[in-house]
Parts: sequence; structure tokens; C-alpha cells
Amino acid sequence: MSLQGPILIVADQPAGRLTQAFNAAGAFPVIEASWPGAQTAAAEIQLAAIVVAEPSSAADTESALALVRQTAGAAPFIPVFVRVREDAATALPDALPTSEDAPVERLIARVTGALRLRALHATVISRARTLKAERNIVAEMPDGDPLNDATVLLMGRGRHHPTLSIAVGERMGVMGALSVNAGARCLGAREIDGILIGDGLPNGSVESFLTALTEDQRFRDLPVAMLGAGDTALELPNFVRAHDPMVLLERAIPLIRLRAFETALKRLLQSIECKGMLDPRTGLHHVEAFGHALGRAIEDSGERGVELSLARFWFEEEIDHRASMDAARLISRLVRNVDFACRQDDGSILFAFADTDLRAAHVAARRLAIVLKHTMLQPERDQPNASPSVTLATLKPTDTMHTLLARVAPRPVAVA
Repeated sequence: MSLQGPILIVADQPAGRLTQAFNAAGAFPVIEASWPGAQTAAAEIQLAAIVVAEPSSAADTESALALVRQTAGAAPFIPVFVRVREDAATALPDALPTSEDAPVERLIARVTGALRLRALHATVISRARTLKAERNIVAEMPDGDPLNDATVLLMGRGRHHPTLSIAVGERMGVMGALSVNAGARCLGAREIDGILIGDGLPNGSVESFLTALTEDQRFRDLPVAMLGAGDTALELPNFVRAHDPMVLLERAIPLIRLRAFETALKRLLQSIECKGMLDPRTGLHHVEAFGHALGRAIEDSGERGVELSLARFWFEEEIDHRASMDAARLISRLVRNVDFACRQDDGSILFAFADTDLRAAHVAARRLAIVLKHTMLQPERDQPNASPSVTLATLKPTDTMHTLLARVAPRPVAVA
């Protein structure tokens, strides 16, 4: 994708070499500004991205914070990048970080990736307006910080692991892995928004893991934050590292937030393409849309003489909202094209198995329950995994939608 501007570069000294590098990469136009003129430039020009140097004075810091506030909430969003100094906390914790010593090609790659996401955001906005105009259906991003819905993989077992684990768990969902192999398995099983690599792991295994990420198109754009020093040359565009665990987390959070925002945009776009039938928070049907789909499926089963089964997944023990939403998103990854599901207000999940008899539905429901038990996030990581109970029912010739739904509530089927 081309580096379509305008791109604003802000520094307290002329940034001619950086501007030339962006021009050479095809960016146009590229505009330089000092801190005093940055806000004026941002107000007068419809910017696509902003690249700033780390402020070097209190006045510059105030100008930088004001610039970030000025561009916050823009639609489509305007990414702000800050070139941070080695192992120092940044004055702009919400900006996307890149080391000031990193090759300029890495910065350009990050800007290119953010502009690609900005284009996706613009597409979603346009299609949402069209859906509102044509069908009076409102499709909007869920409220709140995208970080609240993020899930990160935390690898490590050294002396800094407890500090990182607690700090990360306070901000987002965490999948913990005490070894590199366990971390690799988590990547294959879950939708991960970022990877944090702590201490206590063999260097050779970590290097092999990072190399594998660069070679896999599914994961190479993931934010990866690594604790400790090193000069490893990686082709990972969103790679950051720091000696201090809290500085590392500070640098990782904006990248993870951006990844979670991208995931939310894709779910919303899918909902728009389905004419608002899907809940953009979970990727499952809205409850009302599920009812309509179930009614049509019952009619189709009667006309074609095929089986239809219904399952309800629920948790006897109390789980928090994050764990409940995590379960729903896991289910959304496992729904076949012919099946459909929804998350109810009480956190339970209804799952309709099309063309499936009770025996086959029991096998499928058992597998889904096992996936939930072993991979969904928990409110307390030291507690045993929550095991979902399952109630199953198959469509009878005399059933209506209401009688079928009534039969999936009271009697759980044991799931080993």
C-alpha cells in the first residue's frame, strides 16, 4: 500500500533525513513542523499520520500531549508515532512507539501498516453509513477501550514474570506460557493480540520462536515485546524491547491496542456485510437475529426432513464479563458456515447445529466445551478452568421455536 499522506513529522530540530527517507519510500506529501507549529498544522491539514520525536522540554511535552488530544477520536483514526529513547519511559504513552535508533525502514513499515488499518477504518465507516441509509440499521464500534477486549500471550518464568503477569492482567486478558513450546501451542489455539516475552527462557528457543513468527504470515504483524537487551535483527514490524518490565509494557500497550482495534473493525465489517445480524463484540448472531435464523431453520428442517439440534453452553460457577465475552469469541471461531450461535444476556451461548442429529450434536458440543474449558480466559488465573455445562435438544415434529428453546435450559449433559 502506498504511503498516502499528508504525513506530519514533528521535531525540535529539522528532520531532513527522516523526511527524505519517507519521500524516497513514496510518501506524499510529507510536512515538517516544529512543536510550536504542530497543532496549527494538524488543525489546517487533514492528516493521515503523525511522526514525532520524543519531546525534550516541558513546553514541548505539553505541545505533544495537546497534539495527541487534538487528533484523538478522529474518524478515520490518525496514528501518532513517537521515536522513543533507549529504555526510557516516554512522555506520550498512548502514541505508537519505535526506537529512535531503529532503522528508518522499520518506522516506515509501521506507518504503512497503520495507514492500511486507517483505510480499513474508512471503509467500515462508509459501509456503516450506507447500511444506515438503505436499511436504517446502525452498525457502530463497541464502546470502551479496545484494550479491554485484547488477549495477549505472556511467555516467561523468570524473576520479572510475576510483575509482568500482574501488570498485564490488570489491563487485558492474559494467556500464560512457561515455555516457548507452550506459547507456540497457544498461538495456534487462540486469537492473540500481542506477545510479551519475559525472562527465564532459553535464548536459542526464543530466537527460533521469533524466526518462526517472521516466516508465518498469520503472526508476523503481531506486536511482540521482549524484555532485556539484544541486537537481534528481526523482520517483525511491530517488535519492541526494553530492560525494565514496566517500560516494556508501556511500549507494548499502544501496539496491542491498535491490533485489538483492527480485530474489532473486522468483526464490525463482517456484521455490516451480514446486514447487522452479527454482534460486533463477539462475532456471533444478535439474540433477535438468532431467533429469526432458528425459526427459518425449523421451517427448512420440516420442509426437507432433515435434523436440527440445539445446544446451550452455560457456567455453573460465576465468571466475569471478560471471560464470558472470551467464551463467545472462541465459539465464533468454531461455528461452521451452516451453523449459527448467539450469546445471551446471562452469558450463556445458544448454538444451533444444522443438519445434525442428537448423537452427532452431542459429540460436537462435547468438543466445543473442551475447547472452552482449556482455552478461555479466567477471572483468576490461580483458579481451575471453568467447565461449561451443556444442555442439548433435537427438533421434534411437534416442536415450535419456543418449545425447542425451552428444552435446552434445565438438564445439563455431563462433559468430560
